[in-house]
Amino acid sequence: MCRKQFVFLALVLFASAAYAEIKLPAIISDNMVLQAQTKVPIWGWAEAQSEIKVTCSWSPTEYTAHSDSNGRWLVKVDTPKSGGKYEITITCGQESKTINNILIGEVWLCSGQSNMEWLVMQANNAEKEISEATYPDIRLFKVQEGTSKEPVDDCNGQWKVCSPKSAAKFSAVGYFFGREIYKRLNVPVGLINSSFGGTPAEAWTRREILENNDDLKRYPERDAIIEKQRGKYERRYDQMLEQWQKDVNAAQASGAKPPKKPRGPQELEEKFKCSRLYNVMIHPLIPFAIKGVIWYQGEGNVDKAFPYRKLFPAMIKSWREEWKQGDFPFYYVQLASFGVDMKKTPAGLPNLEVPTNSKWAELREGQLMTLSLPNTGMAVAMDVGEIDTIHPKNKQDVGKRLALWALAKTYGFKNIVYSGPLYKKMEIEGDKARIFFEQTGSGLMVKGNSLKGFAIAGADEKFVWADAKIDGDTVLVWSKQVKNPTAVRYGWADWIDCNLYNKEGLPAATFRTDNFPAMTK
Repeated sequence: MCRKQFVFLALVLFASAAYAEIKLPAIISDNMVLQAQTKVPIWGWAEAQSEIKVTCSWSPTEYTAHSDSNGRWLVKVDTPKSGGKYEITITCGQESKTINNILIGEVWLCSGQSNMEWLVMQANNAEKEISEATYPDIRLFKVQEGTSKEPVDDCNGQWKVCSPKSAAKFSAVGYFFGREIYKRLNVPVGLINSSFGGTPAEAWTRREILENNDDLKRYPERDAIIEKQRGKYERRYDQMLEQWQKDVNAAQASGAKPPKKPRGPQELEEKFKCSRLYNVMIHPLIPFAIKGVIWYQGEGNVDKAFPYRKLFPAMIKSWREEWKQGDFPFYYVQLASFGVDMKKTPAGLPNLEVPTNSKWAELREGQLMTLSLPNTGMAVAMDVGEIDTIHPKNKQDVGKRLALWALAKTYGFKNIVYSGPLYKKMEIEGDKARIFFEQTGSGLMVKGNSLKGFAIAGADEKFVWADAKIDGDTVLVWSKQVKNPTAVRYGWADWIDCNLYNKEGLPAATFRTDNFPAMTK
């Protein structure tokens, strides 16, 4: 036998042996949490056209499946009430694989961009939070960041038992949400963190959803144009690198600190392109059984804020369609205040110009509108924002506010006020406007001496800062400069000092009563 034939035969035998071995996706592994009291998909790969047997230590039932021509197989196992520890054994011929230390409980996917990615070790009171993070019944799975043009079958990640070490480098919002759920339900909680900083929603959305929607096809069309112009961006970056190297050489010659290497043009970064993150960081998780999703994202879409009101609901719908679990809960964070441009003109002072053209406010409006989708909820974070940073450190309140939605709407806890005031309608009363709200809880309140953040306009559409006061469960808004008001806005700026709450301490959401033309269509 010649050497080439021997090598080829060896490769064939090696590939056949590897193919016959039972392979499981990373999400199905030791220390995982499975969703309680449902039919949980367990899947993997083995030799093509072979019989697979699955047994679970909580039940005498043996589940059987047959792998397809690609070796993929799937069974759905019935899970009991919350508890553990359990094992699952998978057998194919003489091969077997056992998954150990399994808990049954509540599984939540935590996704979005950097404010979801932000770590416990970066949050407020980090040292104390980390030292107290010993929760053996909370399990953490972090999906490794990555991009791909096409959907892939598996991701990189590992289930870890929640401890000070593992919690420190986990999503702060996810951890604080999960901890609240765990304390209230007293059942195991599994948290899957799939987040990537600086990314837009279209990157998290399946490509077919974008291509087949007249309102959303702008995104793949944009990517196609950029790809045709790739050479231009590459040449631009080469010039940047050339200049950077000259600056480094000059700095070294003079003993100065060398400049940082410039980042490449955003147009060349894969994480900004349609579906690239969905393919690697969401698709491989499907159909792992989840209770629901928490989401913190939007900063990556503020430059084109108006289309977000169509993009974000479409993304939610597509995830639900892919998971085939119905309209599972999807709770998200309305963007916090942010904007250094407001430092010199802090909102709330009547002698300063009202910032009517706010992309951040327009995106928050799109988030507010997404509440029209069934089984969604929005945690308002206006008051946790920091003017100088897009990453506020108060992730505790964000996680707790998301948990309030889950406890009340998903788990049926009674007498929980889960939302701050949401705009309902406006009525004009002479020279004043009366604003009606939903979700007022046990009543409206102001934090401080007087209400801030309200602006009012007449038919000329020129907004001025307004006086406002609470009147029962409504707010009266007026200004001496506007005799015949037609519109009111609240919190309509990138960063703004707002202080309307319900008495349960939950802040009111940004809103506007007018429908004046949007800026970023």
